[in-house]
Amino acid sequence: MSQEESLDKLMYSFVMEDVLKGFFIYVPPGYVACVYDLGRGVLKKVLTPGLHFKIPFWQKAKLFNTQTLEYGISRKFNPEHEKAMGDIPISAVTKDAKRIAFEGTILLRLDIQQIPSLWQTIGEDFVIKIIRPTVRSRIRMVASKFTQEEIVGVKRDEVETELKNEIERIFYPRGIFVENILLSEIGSVNEYKKIAE
Repeated sequence: MSQEESLDKLMYSFVMEDVLKGFFIYVPPGYVACVYDLGRGVLKKVLTPGLHFKIPFWQKAKLFNTQTLEYGISRKFNPEHEKAMGDIPISAVTKDAKRIAFEGTILLRLDIQQIPSLWQTIGEDFVIKIIRPTVRSRIRMVASKFTQEEIVGVKRDEVETELKNEIERIFYPRGIFVENILLSEIGSVNEYKKIAE
């Protein structure tokens, strides 16, 4: 895989596999590297863009994307790529007992200072462990407070704001910023072939 292809792949993920296995770590703009040292564990200091030295075979480096990333909730999402940023449309039951499905975009960014802790306590699969289950749960919780008419109509902004607050409350202590939530499509579950129940 060429370096350009590797960087394209990074645009859709928070984490990249090992950077270089030799003496040096190259960190491109928009990323930081965390280093795992066989003697000291995950080092607290992150490496900023540039070229850095590391001890071959003793230290292992991973790149983390610190740019704003889109978590897209869409019928275009492929659920077979479970580590990818995103999800299929999410079903929820409204206050007036209507079953609806949500599509939209959540803009997320990692807190650079908390990346070593995130890597050590949650690991690399935080999309599967934290982001996807939290987003599904919070969407269902917020949807249950509003009627279908309110969600698709006059209270749509209020729904987005409450959803952002709820997701932020859980993500922020773990080192993940929620920059914005934009709901795009909201419809009956009958309109969807695949849906997250």
